[in-house]
Amino acid sequence: MSPVSRRALFRGAAAAAVTVPAAGLVAQQATAGSLFRPASAAGLSLKIVNNSGAYDSGSVHLYIVGNDGTNQCYVTPAGERKPVQMSDNGPDGYTDYAIPLTGTETVVSLPEMSGRIYVACGEKLKFKAVEADTGAALAYPAAWVETDPNYSVVHDCAEFTYKDGAMYCNTTMVDMFSVPLSIGLKGAKDQTTGALKPGARDRIFDSVRSVEAFSQLVIDDKRVIAPGHGLGAGRFAEDYFAPYIDQVWAAYQSKDLKVTTNAGTFTGRVAGDRLSFSGPAEVSFGKPSTKDVLFCDGALAAPNDGTTGPVAAVLGAAFNRTTLLSSAAQPTTDPAGFYQGDLTHHYAKAMHGATEDGKAYGFAFDDVGGFASYIEDGAATELTLTLTPFG
Repeated sequence: MSPVSRRALFRGAAAAAVTVPAAGLVAQQATAGSLFRPASAAGLSLKIVNNSGAYDSGSVHLYIVGNDGTNQCYVTPAGERKPVQMSDNGPDGYTDYAIPLTGTETVVSLPEMSGRIYVACGEKLKFKAVEADTGAALAYPAAWVETDPNYSVVHDCAEFTYKDGAMYCNTTMVDMFSVPLSIGLKGAKDQTTGALKPGARDRIFDSVRSVEAFSQLVIDDKRVIAPGHGLGAGRFAEDYFAPYIDQVWAAYQSKDLKVTTNAGTFTGRVAGDRLSFSGPAEVSFGKPSTKDVLFCDGALAAPNDGTTGPVAAVLGAAFNRTTLLSSAAQPTTDPAGFYQGDLTHHYAKAMHGATEDGKAYGFAFDDVGGFASYIEDGAATELTLTLTPFG
């Protein structure tokens, strides 16, 4: 997933409003135009495997929702892609797009689209069709908001774009972590990512709870919410990263910071409230806040322009991984140097420490350097989403 497209999704979710997964949700190469295909086009085999050990398949509900390039849409149990309509809301005011699991393994045909695959354990999710400027849209779950109708439901999701036989997909912890999920992709080669180490779900909860500044992000045994969402809920300090940001700003008043992207190497210095770079282009950033760092937005906003955007992505990753004081050349690529010290992103640290391959989407620019739980295949034949053991 490109940093810019992942950030766009993250911002939409952060607003706790109508989340509209855009075409190109995870695709580094996908374009919306190629998604304009009839719903009857041949789909990809999507296998759902329930190895959770905590919920039988009869109590696990699957949802495939997203965007087909024109409309927000959902997938039926028969693998048919349908546009969201206001009439989909039932007497309770919510849609019921649930796909039941038929046993330990369930196979669904996945049509071309971009979106999310949700799993809900024990209860169904409440997706509401709402009026939008472009037609009916879905209000997605925002489980970090106590008044959200899905707050009590144990659920999680993976993200994907499927187009022209190519699959781009990832697990995500950018918003929260609840259900241990892994993804496997067959095609030109076999790939997997996202799998947790044995007992890692409990360790994630315990690790985050053990750091005082992060402890309120743990919501019972249901989920751990990302610190960015903790800001709005009063569960995380708005100035948490301020001492680190001040140290970075002071350090680069007297020495150069070099950031290398596909466009070349940018050289920057701090003057006043601006970090300004020269090189392939002149780009400049204001001093970020804790919120800007956690959401990779605001002063670290990343336009899709090939210059400012990629530099912002690298800076966002470096702030979250707290590597800017240990290295004046970014991005750094040795994960042993990430998340060092007491003042760091302990949520993302816990997520990466829990996975078998060390990869996770702990924040929006976690794909910088290739550390996100993301895989792709240009000739995909099967996608597997596995609920791995709780505990």
